Amino acid sequence: MTTTPTTDSAPAPRSGTGGAVLEASGVTMRFGGLTAVRDVDLTVRAGEIVGLIGPNGAGKTTFFNCLTGLYIPTEGTVRYKGTVLPHRSHLVTQAGIARTFQNIRLFANMTVLENVLVGRHTRTHEGLLSALVRGPGFRRAERDSEQRAMELLDFTGLAAKRDHLARNLPYGEQRKLEIARALASEPGLLLLDEPTAGMTAIETTATRELVLAIREQGTAVLVIEHDMRFIFNLCDRVAVLVQGQKLIEGTPETVQNDDRVIAAYLGTPFDGEPGEAEAAEVRAAEQTGTAGTDTTQGKAD
Repeated sequence: MTTTPTTDSAPAPRSGTGGAVLEASGVTMRFGGLTAVRDVDLTVRAGEIVGLIGPNGAGKTTFFNCLTGLYIPTEGTVRYKGTVLPHRSHLVTQAGIARTFQNIRLFANMTVLENVLVGRHTRTHEGLLSALVRGPGFRRAERDSEQRAMELLDFTGLAAKRDHLARNLPYGEQRKLEIARALASEPGLLLLDEPTAGMTAIETTATRELVLAIREQGTAVLVIEHDMRFIFNLCDRVAVLVQGQKLIEGTPETVQNDDRVIAAYLGTPFDGEPGEAEAAEVRAAEQTGTAGTDTTQGKAD
């Protein structure tokens, strides 16, 4: 992990941030005896970009899945603008949270424009009968959706490739297309799961500028990323997960200089490390010959 000051200046914290867009409280996710996320609290306010980092297996993507309805948390609640979210991903999207995925999930044999139009489905209200009849209301909704989709393609720099198949786009542009499709649902909060993975330095810089532009348009952002320079130059706040628990949360400067964060990335144990109590309990049980179910905290991402 890089702990020296980054060369690019991070954006100044925004003084105009508003109320909470996302409130995750006590989120825990267990898979049988495996605890992937344990009692995590996280708030994202309007106008903020918040980073979520941690070593491989820290539970970051599992936490994202709990926020977006792909997983039903074992414990805890997730609220969007004060309302508890339903445990269905399409209803979470409809409420106002959109996401991208660690592994790109585009419709490979559909065009760039068609992929973005798919993202509009939660914001259109034409039913089956309207689609069959194709009356004036349906045609108007189609025109409006296509206009909005083209605005997003222009915003992400993909307008010239509207008729290209998604599978024929370069990797970096596929990432942009996935962001454009997520934005098509008009979210108040956008979750990005490793948006710069596999990108060149130039593509990473372009992605940073895109995320800042998304924030300027009024959408809060929560981002998982392994590129520490990207995170610390982008985010207003950063939270660190280690073994499924939140280790620290603060400004980029506070987090990157915290000894516990450095130890977590280097694999060095530290006092009070999440999971230490569970490991001590297992060791004691083994010494007395009473070991039963393994209570060590598992890791998942």
